Amino acid sequence: MLSEDTVTKKVARRSPAQVMRLERLGSFHQSRLSFMRVLTRRLKSEQWQFKQQQFSIGVDGVGHAVYSAIGPDRTYSLVAFAHDLPDELRSDRVIAEQWDTTFALFDGVPTDADIERLSNNVPYQEAGRVTQSELTLSRANRSVRLWEHVVDSLANGKQPDKAQLDAVGYLMRTTAVYGSGKFGAADRQAIASRAECVGPFQVEMLTVYLIRAFVRDLVQHMANVRGGENAIKLDADLARSLGIGNSTGLGMAPFILNHPSLFNNWIVAREEALAQVRSIEYASADDIDLFKTLFAKACQSIRAWNTDHELQKSKVAKLQEDLKQLTHHLEEFNFADNSPWNTLYLWVEQHLSSEAVEFIVSLLLEPYGELVDGFAHCMGTDKPTINPINGTMKLSSIKSMLESQYGWAADINWADKTACARAWYVSEEKLEPRLGERFDEPIANYEQPLSPARDAIQLLQDIEAVDANRSVASFLLKHPEHRHTVRRIQTLRNLPYGEIQDNTISASLMPIDMLRCKLSFFGAIHFDPRSDRWVRIRMFGNAPYPEELGSIDADLWIYP
Repeated sequence: MLSEDTVTKKVARRSPAQVMRLERLGSFHQSRLSFMRVLTRRLKSEQWQFKQQQFSIGVDGVGHAVYSAIGPDRTYSLVAFAHDLPDELRSDRVIAEQWDTTFALFDGVPTDADIERLSNNVPYQEAGRVTQSELTLSRANRSVRLWEHVVDSLANGKQPDKAQLDAVGYLMRTTAVYGSGKFGAADRQAIASRAECVGPFQVEMLTVYLIRAFVRDLVQHMANVRGGENAIKLDADLARSLGIGNSTGLGMAPFILNHPSLFNNWIVAREEALAQVRSIEYASADDIDLFKTLFAKACQSIRAWNTDHELQKSKVAKLQEDLKQLTHHLEEFNFADNSPWNTLYLWVEQHLSSEAVEFIVSLLLEPYGELVDGFAHCMGTDKPTINPINGTMKLSSIKSMLESQYGWAADINWADKTACARAWYVSEEKLEPRLGERFDEPIANYEQPLSPARDAIQLLQDIEAVDANRSVASFLLKHPEHRHTVRRIQTLRNLPYGEIQDNTISASLMPIDMLRCKLSFFGAIHFDPRSDRWVRIRMFGNAPYPEELGSIDADLWIYP
């Protein structure tokens, strides 16, 4: 328990100039504020109940199942469909049209008529349509070799090889978890006021959590079919080590550009939590012991972080070197000194890489759930994504706001082709964001407004050529091309962490930094980029299954 004397608010939040660079954002790790951990804490504290309503899967592995999560006020049900997918049709690409499994999260408990309706739509994903009764739409494919290894091992009375399980980490990986009104599903506003949905992406995280339970049961079912009386049950510890994989591409990257208010709240919550922990004057023995224990476990997890991507491989190698150096420093560190956490943070910031700094940021929060966890309730937003333009504002005010928010962008030579080498556009086939080479492909006419820094500097230059006392409305009558930038700068007025302070169309852009940042807030670990534009991750690995929530820690499961 923290006393009032323990915390002296004297450490300020880190500045946006320090935090909001892509290299730093692309080094974020999961934390107590990550959405998966927020979910499992709630499921346990509110004593949610879970029920397998149906499991109608045949000996061929085809059929459907329904899993319900029953909360204090409402019930949500995962409706899962298992398919017989030929190997040659299995793909992680968004353009795939068939999958091993498909899912919808139903608001309530579905009737037989609902399941029949969903069976005619959910397996087709984008080609089908769902209704306001559905909150999410998802699909997943098997990790074929590991799936076969687990089925075959259990069918023959043996537990699967732990090393093989650890090397992959999941039996299935999702290629999308759609929500917020896509393909006819309920809009975010329909559920935003529900206590369990106030936090960001909670229904999406619940969907994945229930998918994980279904996948475990499905692989056991297939082993039982194959092995008959010889089949054995998958060991609980081995099952718990398995999460759900995810393949995420460019479609996720523009999200944090298109939702500045929401993104600001995520960063503010994390930075304020860090500032409060750094402001703790004295650390108790229990808090120190927990920090040291979790540090050792986290180092073990980092050592098991495998990737073939050269950039990520070098970052992981540098992080491992940094953690060795930090381990030696902690052996001599005096936690009894005043403000030990701030002292430790400042040492890491001075001596180690950004990857190590953001790693330690997450660990510093761990002993202080009482102080930190409440910030999770501040990470959503009720503000609209698109705000009306205030046309009465003077251009002088817009100019001041641009100089304050985008002063760093004035140092970029926007006439240099490398500074604007890329262009964001939307693919015609799948209506998904894509990133192309501006000077090699005919895409300039289709460019999306996802270069706020360049556009801000262009707006600033045009404002400087006219009377600064003019109104925004009169200016935009002659310069409608700047409407989106004026709207953005007005939206950002009270959002210090709402904008990435980097060039999002440069030749050196690494879109995976944006993916990594968002996925860290989800709670993903073991990022494994397959290129600079898509990444594989693992979700809910080591988390308790629904029936284990009452007996297993529902928060620190992230540390193996």
